[in-house]
Order: sequence, then C-alpha cells, then structure tokens
Amino acid sequence: AQIFGTGILSPVFILGSNFAKDGLHASCEKKYCGRGSRCVVNRDTNQPECRCVEDCKSSYMPVCGSDGKFYENHCQLHRASCLQRKKIYIIHSKDCFFKGDTCTMASYRQLKGVLLELQAQRSAPPRHPPADRAAQKRALVEELFQHLDANKDGHLSSSELAQVGAVLGKGNFGAIWCYSFAEVVQLSLPEEQRVSITTITVGLSTILTCSIRGALRPPIIWKRNGIILNFLDLEDINDFGEDDSLYITKVTTIHMGNYTCHAYGYEELYQTHILQVNARLQHSATPSNYFTFSKKGNNNNLKSHPKTLWNCFLWFSKPNVILLRTLNLQKLSLFSSFLFLQEEICPRVEGEGTQSCLWASAVNVRDKYIYVTQPKQNRVMIIDIQTQKAVQSVDVDPLPTKLHYDKSHDQVWVLSWGDMRRSSPTLQVIPEASTGEEQHVIRTPFKGVDDFFIPPTNLIINHVRFGFIYNKSKPAVHKIDLETVTHIKTISFRNYSCAPQTMAYTHLGGYFLVQCRGQRGAAAPQLLIDSVTDAVIGTNGAVLGTPHVSPDGRFLVSADGDGGRIQVQTVTVQGEIKLIYDLQTNIHVSDLTFQPSFTEGNQYYIYATSHLQTDVLFVELSTGKMNVLKNLKDPITSKDWPWSSYNRIMKDSGLFGQYLITPAKDSLFVINGRQNTLRCEVSGIRRGNTVVWVGEV
Repeated sequence: AQIFGTGILSPVFILGSNFAKDGLHASCEKKYCGRGSRCVVNRDTNQPECRCVEDCKSSYMPVCGSDGKFYENHCQLHRASCLQRKKIYIIHSKDCFFKGDTCTMASYRQLKGVLLELQAQRSAPPRHPPADRAAQKRALVEELFQHLDANKDGHLSSSELAQVGAVLGKGNFGAIWCYSFAEVVQLSLPEEQRVSITTITVGLSTILTCSIRGALRPPIIWKRNGIILNFLDLEDINDFGEDDSLYITKVTTIHMGNYTCHAYGYEELYQTHILQVNARLQHSATPSNYFTFSKKGNNNNLKSHPKTLWNCFLWFSKPNVILLRTLNLQKLSLFSSFLFLQEEICPRVEGEGTQSCLWASAVNVRDKYIYVTQPKQNRVMIIDIQTQKAVQSVDVDPLPTKLHYDKSHDQVWVLSWGDMRRSSPTLQVIPEASTGEEQHVIRTPFKGVDDFFIPPTNLIINHVRFGFIYNKSKPAVHKIDLETVTHIKTISFRNYSCAPQTMAYTHLGGYFLVQCRGQRGAAAPQLLIDSVTDAVIGTNGAVLGTPHVSPDGRFLVSADGDGGRIQVQTVTVQGEIKLIYDLQTNIHVSDLTFQPSFTEGNQYYIYATSHLQTDVLFVELSTGKMNVLKNLKDPITSKDWPWSSYNRIMKDSGLFGQYLITPAKDSLFVINGRQNTLRCEVSGIRRGNTVVWVGEV
C-alpha cells in the first residue's frame, strides 16, 4: 500500500525479531515507512507493512499544514497526511493560527494584559497596592489554571480546553488559548548560553539548537540579519525540526554570521548563535602551472612552465594588438596575425593611411580564447590564444560595450547599448564559449538593462548560480538564473531611494554591496544585500563610492571617484563588516585592483588610478600606509573612452603574479607589485585601455 507522507523516509527499528506462528521470520528492520506511519507485521501475511500511527505524544508545537489546517504538533500533521493519503507539508507561516479570527495576536496580548491588570486591581485592596505586580499576575494565572484543570491532574487536556472553547463559541479556541496561556509563563535562558559559537567546515551540515526553555513554549523564530528565516523557502535552510532547531545543509562561507532565536511573542529574550566557517580550498593555494608564448618554427605556441610566476598581457590598442611578456617585458605586435576569412580586423579609416582598431571590452575564456568587442563593427571577435589568430567574428546587437565570462556555465554575456545614447540596450549570451568555433548568440528576454553583475568564482566558491541586472535610474535590482537565463525575483530599494550604479560581492558572510545614487543624482550610502535571504539588510554604514572586494573576500574597499575618499572595511571571522580605515586622498579614483603582499600572509596592497591625474596611489591594507607612484603621464580622456567610467584601468597579472599594468594616453606602464616600484614604460600604444591577462591556471 502506498503511504502518503512528507516525502522523506525515516527508518523504523524494532528491537528483537517478530516470528509468525509458522516460525517464519518477519522483521521490520529493513522496512522504511514515511512520517506519520509505522511498521507492523501483518498477522495474515507475516510480512512487514506500514500503517498510520494510532495516536501522537501529547506535545504542543503548533504548525500550519499545506491544507490550511492547524495542527498541535508535527506528528499530528504527518498522521493526518497518512490517514488522508495525500501529501500535507508544513507551511512556515502563522496564518492558520488566526484563521477565522480578525483579532491579531498583538491585540489579543493587549486584551490579556488589560484583563489581568483589571483582575489584579479587584483582588488587591485599593489602599495597599501590591509590591510585585508581575508576581500577582502569575498568581492569577495559577488560579485560572486550577479552575480549568477539572480533574486536578496538573495538566490541561484538549477536552478541558474544548469546554472553554464551546462556552466562548470559538471552534479552535483550545489551541489559541493554550498558545496565549504560554505567553504568561516565564521562559528561561541560562546566562552562559545567551551567546553560542559554532565552528563548521565548508561542505558539512550543522544544526543550531535554541536553548530557550519554558512550559508550553511558543514556536521558535529564527532570524539572520534581522530577517525571519522560518517562513522563507530556502534550499540550504529548509527544516526547523520537531524541536525548532535550525538545520543548515552543505555549509559555505556565505552562511557565516549571527543567527538569533526567540520564542514567538518574546523577542526580548533571545539567544545569539555565531556561526564560524573554516574554508577548505578547492584548489592548491600555490601556483602549479603557468603558460607563456614561445616561438616554434613559424607558429606561436603555448608551452607549460611549471612553478614560474610569469605569463603575458594581451593589449588591444588603437593602432594594433600587443602581446607583452612579463618575464622579459618583450613587446610583440600581433597585428599581422589577426586576419580572418579575408576580413580585416582593424579596417582602414577613409582618409587615413594606417589601420585603426577600436575595442571596448575583452575576457579570457579558460586560457583558450580571447573574446573582445568591436563596438563600431557590432561584433565580438574570438581569438585563439595558442595560434594567436582570430578564428571567428560573432555578430551581436549594435554597440557591444561590456563582456563577462561566466565560468560556472561556460558562457559569455554581452551588453550592447544600441546607440551612443544607450536608448535600446540589450543583453545577449554566447553559450559554450570555450569551444571557440561556430558560436551563436542567444538573446535574453530582459529589457532596459543598463548593467549586470555576476559574482566571481574563487578558490572556495567555484560555482555561481545567480546574477543581477539593473537599470541605473530605477530603485531595484533583478535576480536572474544564469543557467536558464530567466528572471527569479526583484529586490526593491524604494525604501532607501537608491538607484544602483555598481555591485560587488564577498563570499564571506554572503554580502552584496550596492553603490547608490539618490533621487537627485547625489551619492548615497551603499546598501547591503544578504545572499542567503535576498533581503536588503540596510545601509553599509555611511560608506560611499564604488565597492571593490579582495580575492579572498576579507577586504572591502570603496572609492569615491569625486571626492578622493577611500574607505577600507574588513569581514571578521564572525561575518561582521567593520570599518578599519577612512582615508582622504587627492586621487579621483578611476579603477583599483588588489595585489597580494609578498611579505605578509593574507594581506594586500591596493593600486588605484585616477580619472584625471598622472599619479598612481598604492595603500598597504595591513597598516593603512599610503604612497604614490608619480608622473605616469596623462590618462586617456573620458571623451576618448566613452565605454565605461574606467578611463584608466589597473590590471593585475593573476592570483600569484607580481606585475600590474596601467595605460596612459599614448603608452602603458608596468608596475612591479613585489617592490612597489615602476618597472618600465612601453611607448607607441594609443588608447590601450582594453587588456586581458593570459595564463592564470
């Protein structure tokens, strides 16, 4: 017979063995029954079978069922599911508690308090007010309890409460009364258990148990960052158990942080659980294999050089394409190799004797291919890294300006403006990007997209499921599924008057940081989104500007490009964000990047370029010490670089590289990150603001 339960099988163990009259062994040890049923041996067939439980233990842990009914505990719900032969699951909502009753719980509590106060005044002589009003209320409740306890057994049965309900005309008054009665019972939480610290390793599961106790304790409510978890349909936090414990399956670093629990209606008594997560790296934290271009006959090939800390930059500039080796800083022009099906990569401009290239954005696809946009040609070029030749051009919507490679799904996202006024932006996807041949474009259904954000992968988080799209004039971001390319939900910022400009993400604590503009275009404090609940936590203090996150997720650096202010925050082991430096500089930041310290473990420098100035700022994050590399020539003007606000980028050389590169108007500069010094200038490169690092494993 089919048993309908919650869909989760639970083993039933029978101590000893059951023998039928004919001596045949018939055991329930290997028989699995759903919740709400138990295993018994059929006397006629001598075979184990599942039957609905006859009754449940007397416990009051009220839940709402998917059938809209109120159940006194989980067992009653599962038993009803079994008896009715249909699936009834728990709804994490309190709606059924008040079904058919317009009186809210807050109003009911207020009424109860008024009645107790009135009764206390009647029982106490007017001239002798009681010294302890709370004690007198407890005495009144005890008196009421004794009055209701008809058989004087010290317990209130459902039949005794039903009599009260019948008198008052409330069909389910017994359950409501029992719940309300529990509100006046003193709850307890040992002082030493008010804060509990749990440490767990990434990939394991954990259970957080609330230590609040009390007779007829109301249901436990769990919160994270002030957001109630009980009523959310979360994949990784999806079962609150018979004892209202919080279950987290497959813990990751996004689950770090504080969780609180309290009995419903008693928020003033709460327990804090601090969840600390030990990270287990998915890959080795030391370089194992790097690649460099080398000459072999007439062909350029990639060869492996184990344990070497150098590779190359591929630089897209106006006159040509440059490959720069970081080992010996040898510059190679690849212009002659970039021909495809008799089609010129950089077409000749009428009236000019030289070829001219116009590039906007480029991405490295698994060290196999470079995808780079040519906005004026409305196409994306695909370049084979090994042969250093263009293998395909992919036609896309007009004016493609931004690319992003989604490693988790092997697809390149293309944002096109439509025209220079950005009047008809579109978002397209190139799937199976690492195959590099016979590529096609998928048009997404999203309209009015000004920008998008896909969290980066790292050594700990190697798969990303969701991204965000947004319009920079609308107070919201939209969560999308990267695999199905569909809209999931909208997260509104209307209460904060925030129009999103840029986003960043740290996997430590699972925070999204959103740069905001106010209603009149003025800078507004950043917002924080909890990636576990998709809820807006609130503002990130008074932090302004564009957020940047270090590769390990520990440092959050926000740069105000207008005022020169740089604010540095850190994420603690408890998942809390704390401000450590508030630096005032004279650098109007265009772009910045992180460079690992070669002298201190788990520390970083930041290197920041300016929109207008010739200097490059670097800051040691462990101390807040600042210094400047001077006179790196004028940056590309914003007029000559309309594709983004980063008119002077700063590009690092991968996770273990020591070199950084930044372009000037007619040259580029190489910085030695190990020594914090300028390495050299490479001249003859105009508007070289499109750069790709090749070789990171």
